[in-house]
Amino acid sequence: MSAPPTPAGATLALDGVSMHHEAEGRRIDVLRGVSLRVEAGSSIAVVGPSGSGKTSLLLLLAGLERPAAGRIAVDGLDLGTQNADTLADLRRDRIGIVFQSFHLLPSLTALDNVALPLQMAGVRDALPRARAVLERVGLAERADHHPARLSGGEQQRVAIARAVVHRPRLLLADEPTGNLDDSTGECVRELLFGLQRDQGMTLVLVTHDPAFAARCDRVLRLHDGRLSEAPSETAAARTATPADAALPA
Repeated sequence: MSAPPTPAGATLALDGVSMHHEAEGRRIDVLRGVSLRVEAGSSIAVVGPSGSGKTSLLLLLAGLERPAAGRIAVDGLDLGTQNADTLADLRRDRIGIVFQSFHLLPSLTALDNVALPLQMAGVRDALPRARAVLERVGLAERADHHPARLSGGEQQRVAIARAVVHRPRLLLADEPTGNLDDSTGECVRELLFGLQRDQGMTLVLVTHDPAFAARCDRVLRLHDGRLSEAPSETAAARTATPADAALPA
């Protein structure tokens, strides 16, 4: 049976999603019957203590992991009924992913790293499009540099450019500023929200930074396998310290 269609205007729909894994002979419930709707073009932040399953949730949304139960739909497509090739096509065409680690190919220039997804999809003007996105993220003059010659912030901007070069409907970002200093991290935050706004993408952000989370339209806390709305985050997070203890249970 296929999942019900994603509601009009929604990019994501989760219905009763559960996920678990085994560790040292015991079952760990990562998600327990999670349901969620994310409207197209909106931004949500997922916060919670380390090990609570935030990254696992993103992997499920990207179709890189499968739930033990429940249904996940992206743009109305039930991920659970798709084969690996279809899921790969979905990521290529509609989903962008930014990780805490940059995952750039060291043998390729910044330009070639960004162009690679388009080239793999057979896009003829891959290089001009990649160059335009590098200019958008402020790295036009660094296009011919390899990752080893780029700073951490520059590498993350290249990774972001690669994630959005195909103009995805959904952008998943997992601690995108976790390896950056405060100043560089702020530049990346501004870039992410600027791109999300300009391209009309839906943004799902995992972060430990309450001020970063507060800039999203909604903040959800993942705890004990369940997602809950955190309406007080927006007002409180701007002055809170970036620690999980500062987030409401």
